[in-house]
Amino acid sequence: MKSPICDMLGIEFPLLAFSHCRDVVAAVSRAGGFGVLGATAHSPETIEQELKWIDDRTDGKPYGLDVLIPENISTAGEKDVTWKSLEARISPQHRDFTRNLLKKYGVELTTTNVTDNQPQPFDAQRALDVLEVSFRHPIKLIANALGVPPKQMIDMGRKHGVPVAALVGSKEHALRQVAAGVDILVAQGTEAGGHCGEVSTMVLVPEVIKAIKPVRDVPVLAAGGIMTGKQMAACMAMGAAGAWTGSVWLATVESETTEIFREKMIAASSRDAVRSKGRTGKPARQLRSVWTDAWDRGPDSPGALPMPLQSIISRDAFNSIDRAAAAGNVQARDLVTYFVGQGVGLIDSVKSAGAVVQEFKEDFADAVEHMNMLMEE
Repeated sequence: MKSPICDMLGIEFPLLAFSHCRDVVAAVSRAGGFGVLGATAHSPETIEQELKWIDDRTDGKPYGLDVLIPENISTAGEKDVTWKSLEARISPQHRDFTRNLLKKYGVELTTTNVTDNQPQPFDAQRALDVLEVSFRHPIKLIANALGVPPKQMIDMGRKHGVPVAALVGSKEHALRQVAAGVDILVAQGTEAGGHCGEVSTMVLVPEVIKAIKPVRDVPVLAAGGIMTGKQMAACMAMGAAGAWTGSVWLATVESETTEIFREKMIAASSRDAVRSKGRTGKPARQLRSVWTDAWDRGPDSPGALPMPLQSIISRDAFNSIDRAAAAGNVQARDLVTYFVGQGVGLIDSVKSAGAVVQEFKEDFADAVEHMNMLMEE
């Protein structure tokens, strides 16, 4: 294909697959797409292991890395913030609410000890350290979510000749990113899983393309609810250079999701993917569950804490929930949730990641052929 994304990344088909699972990343790249590893939870030590594993299994095909360096976070400007120092800021009311909610469904909340110097969730310096290690590997893209990448990140990309991408949820975000010097924009509509804005993909993509055109020619990837090649073709008909996808890979055999969550995805409708602050403190689309309802609508809810404090609460809670559900606690299943977009309504089975890439290609070709036939008639 002639998409500028194919030229920039050295790929044959402009389908980018974001996943926290290295198996998905490697499988997608091998199949002709472009896997992007979500590295938010990694340290410099663990990312070295992950990328070496990917290098050995991509047959030389390109892949990328995604970090999360929020511009707006409650600890902004503070130095040396640790996980333990944040734990002390969580009120007894929030702790009791979490413990009592899990107890109601037969789940005992167990906590995980962290080292005294473990950085806070979404720590910017740790993300930059992870990126520094990543450049020892043949990565072909780095991406950031939740704001303009820090100058150090953009400078890293320039130094190593690696394009820098950034996710945006509005044309205002896009203009700020272009001014900062990013190489690729990911226009992520509200349909998307995880942190997302309020504008739909169908509106956002052309709006972003129109807004940046007079400023600088930056390729725009469409994201949000894209589960098929036909949807991808529709976005490219609007001017997108390709697609950035996420939720579709959660229903693959390689993904990091639990068997219970996969079953819930298959049973879910698009309306079951809701925006909630209950997991990270910022609106993030995830599968509706007892957890999201309790935090967002519960009469006794103390309200979600700001990022990154809410993540301190939710990490131990979801580890406890998933363990209980896997051990056979039927009640715990009602609490199980994970980030997923509105495209969950299109998931009806679990497939291999390679098969999903092939389906995207075939579906895309069918859509283009259909449009060509309409023109002929």
